[in-house]
Amino acid sequence: MSPSARSRVALQYALMFIGTGVSLPYAGLWMRSQGLSGAEIGVILAAPMLARLLTGPAIAVWADGFRYRRTPIALLAAMSALAYATAGLVDGFAAWAVAWFIAATGVAAIIPLTDVLNLRLSRKEGFAFAVPRGFGSAAFFVTNVVVGFIVRATGAEVIIIGVTLACAGIALAAWRVLPPEPVHDGAPVLGWDRFRGMGRLLKDPAVVTAILAIGLVQAAHGFYYGFSAILWRAQGVEADMTGLLWAFAVVVEISFMWVIDPWRRRRGIGPWPILMIASGAAVVRWAFMSASPPLWALWPLQALHALSFAANFLAGVEVIEKLVPRDSQTAAQTLNSMLSAGVLMGLATLASGPLYDAFGAGGYLAMTGMAAVSLLANLLLRPVLTRAA
Repeated sequence: MSPSARSRVALQYALMFIGTGVSLPYAGLWMRSQGLSGAEIGVILAAPMLARLLTGPAIAVWADGFRYRRTPIALLAAMSALAYATAGLVDGFAAWAVAWFIAATGVAAIIPLTDVLNLRLSRKEGFAFAVPRGFGSAAFFVTNVVVGFIVRATGAEVIIIGVTLACAGIALAAWRVLPPEPVHDGAPVLGWDRFRGMGRLLKDPAVVTAILAIGLVQAAHGFYYGFSAILWRAQGVEADMTGLLWAFAVVVEISFMWVIDPWRRRRGIGPWPILMIASGAAVVRWAFMSASPPLWALWPLQALHALSFAANFLAGVEVIEKLVPRDSQTAAQTLNSMLSAGVLMGLATLASGPLYDAFGAGGYLAMTGMAAVSLLANLLLRPVLTRAA
């Protein structure tokens, strides 16, 4: 059964990251083509991230009320498809902001729900968590390249069409393909008790420190996600080359997930040194990106994505798993995603618009500072992880 469960989860990740492969590099270009300023783009991209402080726990509690984990994934994806389609049909900042808020909120909630499903199935069926997740990165890579060429040939409208179709595919696959993994081993926990469980985790200083350390490195990608394509276009880098640069970053990310991380686990290397390496790589990457490096220098800087993103993500999932009891895994991983990819990323993205308008590529220096703070948080985390080992 292992290959079947693993392949079905891998398909779900592939569809999810086809959507992000369209939206992350190119959403800013689509919004720019609608006449929005950098600050307006930052607000639209950041609003759903910041709101995850409220929407994250609410959706997690709602999702845990279903019998199977795949059901809320399908419903959220269908909602996002409708909202993205609406964004392509309406006009004006307020209408785009509302539609994008609904769509991005749904997509963001799908990721931790799928991660928890993958964690449970990987433990039960005996496959590595990183392998299905790596198929998502592979899909992201292909999408980067293909969409870059399509955008150059047809224009930015294809971006909103692509992300709408991807979400529709996620909904269909979740409904018909994902394994019927139950949410609860026994009787469902009441909604209020699930909220209280999240509250207990937020009172744990080790868990909060870990989420801060992980989240600052993830959030430091905010300026890159929102404005790298715009900055590179201003330097004369065409959309198809932007797709190749993003795709190259994902190739090295996949290599880390499929080769280096399994090797690291076999050798018994714990997650803490990986978090330190990831933070250091982020400091280097964003510091050099702030200088608007030439095209040849962008390739090695993009290679650091394997560390600043993949290594930090995988080690972060492992750290959270080590720090909390088994019955709190869903809540803990949701909090990790909510605060790191949600609130912290939202704050970074919100700041990125004005930073871009005022300083251009110099806005990357703020991301460098966030990664440096993560290094300090990781130092505080080491003795806690040593005791938990």
